[in-house]
Amino acid sequence: MSGVWSGVVGQPEAVAVLGAAAEAAASIVAGGTPAPGAMTHAWLFTGPPGSGQAATARAFAAALQCVATDDRPGCGVCAGCHTTTAGTHADVRVVAPEGLSISVAEMRSLVQVSARRPTSGRWQVVIVAEADRLTEGAANALLKAVEEPPERTVFLLCAPSDHPEDVSVTIRSRCRIVPLGTPRAASIASALVTEGVAADLADWAASVCGGHVGRARRLATDDKARARREAVLRIPLALRRPVDIFTCADSLVRAAEEDAAGAHEGQDEAERTALETAMGAGGTGKGTAAATRGAKGALKDLEKRQKSRATRTQRDSLDQALVDLAAFYRDVLVSAAGVVLNHPDRAAESAAAAAEWSPESTLRRLEAVLACREALELNVKPRIAVEAMLTTLHRG
Repeated sequence: MSGVWSGVVGQPEAVAVLGAAAEAAASIVAGGTPAPGAMTHAWLFTGPPGSGQAATARAFAAALQCVATDDRPGCGVCAGCHTTTAGTHADVRVVAPEGLSISVAEMRSLVQVSARRPTSGRWQVVIVAEADRLTEGAANALLKAVEEPPERTVFLLCAPSDHPEDVSVTIRSRCRIVPLGTPRAASIASALVTEGVAADLADWAASVCGGHVGRARRLATDDKARARREAVLRIPLALRRPVDIFTCADSLVRAAEEDAAGAHEGQDEAERTALETAMGAGGTGKGTAAATRGAKGALKDLEKRQKSRATRTQRDSLDQALVDLAAFYRDVLVSAAGVVLNHPDRAAESAAAAAEWSPESTLRRLEAVLACREALELNVKPRIAVEAMLTTLHRG
């Protein structure tokens, strides 16, 4: 694959469908009449986590805005393709939850903008990166726009396929669904090599990422990500004494908290400074005191959003650790079956655990990890959920 589609890893069927739709869209812009059903105003990209829903949606958006005339839409080098992939196209807007959900205010604002005609591009394109996190009010606001779409507006929604009910059935029924599969390890490794990663490191990252392209990229390029994975995978065989439960719990929770603090520290400070400046901080004159008082409410709202964003990052970090743990216990269960392991580089540890634990106790451990993931989704305090899980992992 070439052009904008080169960033879509291991999804040839989806690329074929979207390429044909982009050609139909170009025909519509030129005044032609494409085949019925080739292009529609609302799309839902769905697949397992890491399959590349957002990357596929952005590539499709670039193809829709492509202005090349001597090739299929999505050349990757024209102004329309380049600005869309860079995130600077005036007629392509992306909404993604910085916190735990997408609010109705965000969606209403986006819907208002989407009703305008394109300014510099061919289409108004709205990408909802995590449509499963729309609040009920936000979903209703989006539904109205999808039901009565402007003539030259396209909505591209992304959501994981493991919880399809998180996107309302009324919205799904008005979208053309593009199912994505888990990319093969060979496709992921090839993509990483193309990005400049050494072949042996790319092969390793692709083999342990569980089919998650973004995860593979982080493991291949970030020393800290590799170190965190190693620390997590040492836990199952390190739980020898009751005190180890609390030591490991503290390590897991503190690492997630540090991830959350480090990920947004500079951004939080910049947002606060910009807001204070906009509200007149540091100024002089009669209006300064009133502006400062008025800024308190805005600062409180900002701090609330930043706290929600940090909570989301902490949960995502913890969830990745739990996914790695669950995959390890799955490897223990199948270690003697000769199937491909989720953590092939930990095959010796999996075999050692299989020799020490009964299948029943291994299954109880796996169920404890999955129960911890569910507890975190239900807003149980991370430390309580993690300590409860580790207690079961220790006892088996």
